[in-house]
Amino acid sequence: MKTSGSGFVLTLLVFLATLRTALPADSLTTPARKWLLDNGIEKLVFIKRLTYNASHYYTEYIQGTFQPGGNICVLDLKNGSVKELCPEMTNGVFERFDLSFDAKKIVFAWKAAQKAGYRIYEVNVDPSTVLRTGGTGLRQILLPPKNENELVKRYNILNYHHGSDDMSPCYLPDGGICFVSTRSQYGTLCDVGDYLTSTTMFRMDTNGGNLIQLTTSAVSEQTPIAAEDGRILYSRWEYVDKGAVSVKCIWSMYPDGSASREVYGNDINLPPTMTQPRQIPGEPSGYVILGAPHYPQNGVGTVIRLDMTRNIRTREPMTYMTPCVDIRKEGGFVFKDGKGNWHEDARGQGPLFRDPYPLSKDFFLVAHKPAGPVWHDARAYGIYLLDEKGNVQPVYADPAISCWVPCPLKPRKVPPVLASPKDRELARAKLAKCVVTDVYHGLENVPRGTIKYIRVLEQRPRPWSARRPDLDDMYDQQHAVITKDTHLGLKVQHGIVPVEEDGSASFLVPSDASIFFQVLDENYMAVQTERTYVNSMAGEVRSCIGCHETPQSVVQAGNQHGTLLALQRKPSVPGPQPGEKDGHRVLDYVQDVQPVWDKHCLKCHSGAEPKGKLNLSGEMTELFNISYESLVPERRKGYFDRGVLGPVIGENHPKTGNIEYLPAKSLGSHASVLAAMLSKGKVKLADPGKAARAVKLAETHKDVNLSREELLKVTNWIDTNCQYYGSYWGRRNLKFRGMPDFRPLQTFEMATTAVNPWPDTSKKE
Repeated sequence: MKTSGSGFVLTLLVFLATLRTALPADSLTTPARKWLLDNGIEKLVFIKRLTYNASHYYTEYIQGTFQPGGNICVLDLKNGSVKELCPEMTNGVFERFDLSFDAKKIVFAWKAAQKAGYRIYEVNVDPSTVLRTGGTGLRQILLPPKNENELVKRYNILNYHHGSDDMSPCYLPDGGICFVSTRSQYGTLCDVGDYLTSTTMFRMDTNGGNLIQLTTSAVSEQTPIAAEDGRILYSRWEYVDKGAVSVKCIWSMYPDGSASREVYGNDINLPPTMTQPRQIPGEPSGYVILGAPHYPQNGVGTVIRLDMTRNIRTREPMTYMTPCVDIRKEGGFVFKDGKGNWHEDARGQGPLFRDPYPLSKDFFLVAHKPAGPVWHDARAYGIYLLDEKGNVQPVYADPAISCWVPCPLKPRKVPPVLASPKDRELARAKLAKCVVTDVYHGLENVPRGTIKYIRVLEQRPRPWSARRPDLDDMYDQQHAVITKDTHLGLKVQHGIVPVEEDGSASFLVPSDASIFFQVLDENYMAVQTERTYVNSMAGEVRSCIGCHETPQSVVQAGNQHGTLLALQRKPSVPGPQPGEKDGHRVLDYVQDVQPVWDKHCLKCHSGAEPKGKLNLSGEMTELFNISYESLVPERRKGYFDRGVLGPVIGENHPKTGNIEYLPAKSLGSHASVLAAMLSKGKVKLADPGKAARAVKLAETHKDVNLSREELLKVTNWIDTNCQYYGSYWGRRNLKFRGMPDFRPLQTFEMATTAVNPWPDTSKKE
């Protein structure tokens, strides 16, 4: 890749001079309009809005400059005239909209002022008269929460009002409206200033009633839209033992929130952000998305077509519709010049795109900025027609303001109404049922009979009430620090369930929670970890084939065992492991692991000159303790080899990495020298060098005999990626010693509440 310098600047200027620039509406050429008219599209709906300028793809509503102006507009392609639908709202900012299936209504999000949240409105449109009458019957659908003023007062920081924001609404086939909102009150896990906040999926009736939260994701979800088959497509940012920036992938769910599943991108590193998904008309397996960096921009980038008949665990489904633009690292862009050379484009001066709307497999409406202006130029984006070879033809541009979210103003077929059957008894108990057909499917080189249990885990979102704006309890972007350079979000454990001889399992899980699994051997050690999560609705019954499932797995696997053994009994309730009173428990280093070191290791591994230079003392450090910091070296200083601990995922280092599929026993105890040396032969390491080291250390420590329960405490900790604190609550920094909330005993109830148990900790005892 060529980089900056005088040669690059000259090349860039020559390249820019060859490209078309945005033109006023009355001077645009007509080929694109003619193509649209020839294909039955007479009017377009779009938004006029000054370009967002915040620091990340999802943070405009938090930190973007409030730049009022613009409107929802209708363009007459026959004569080029434009009509504003809501002229009384030009003093605010329009976000995204959706057109009803009969093309008679538009639902949209609008922000009235810098210190106000986005709210959802609806306006009537009549395609036959809209250019004369504009929109009619404007109404606000959803009011702010009743405690909005209290939220603003409590959480206000910098320029963000920190109340609620309701955004990106879309119509649903059942008559409801889906949208994303901050009403869940979750803070972003990797946030230096601790004021960024996440959006999750909600739905409501068209009168604003029956408001339901559909997901509990710890980081943001975006741009929901209804597909032709009735599912909701949306973009989901996630990381469970994966790079924190890489995985903004495409998911789907039914309109009632059930049947959530990955569509594409869960193990694809670049582009880091996949957003703004839409189904290609008439193509059940075809989609278009926008590929973008995580920063420094607001969801602009390159247009990518997806063919989901190809292997979704690879890049094969992706075809770049705009092959001159790419995201090959984080952050910023690269662009290809006329000679085929790639150049870094940190300022976004090359051609950029947003809001792809598929008209067919080969043609798309897009918001587009031609090369020249920087990515956040307020007026540089117009509406263009894009073909599959990357050619763009202008449709409309306004030299005074950018244009976004183009959409034909014409009816479309109402998709079918999808809903999963619900078990009423489970729904009342706020539970869901999970059936695994065969855990060995996808577990390569794992002999049948090896897997005995499934461990049920949950990633907990961080509530606003756990915010730490003073930075005292921060470590590497974690404000309520959970780990030393491993994962950023809190994990809790719900227990284990048995796996039958045929590899099947049937068990209950909590609903409305981000649940993931580990498959365990007879020693309760993780053979494989699910590095993503699924949220199930109350009463939902769902199933999977096995590990690393794809849409093709159903066809490949089938049922080779007759009636599953797990279905011949009642579903299991997650229960305790040996040494546990309850399966529901926190993962807390001080409670679980430090007592093992205290009992067996301090004679040699403590004091001023510990053996092997490994100090396993429980003495507190600024944020952790000595043994934890000895075992978990700091990745930011270049210590990527975790020594005796073995491979551990650091979600923040590298941010765009650690997402590829890992074979069984690649992580956790089965790859840990520490676990192998303590296990008395139960762990056989695949790496010859590490295996030899473990044998040597085991001989040195032959008099160290951990009980079954003690060994499980250590391996459970390693298998769950070495968490230190068991909840988001309580002050961590050593300078707070003596305060009532300083490093309290962690409990499961504490870990799973969104209410601060210590609302006033301003005074010492």
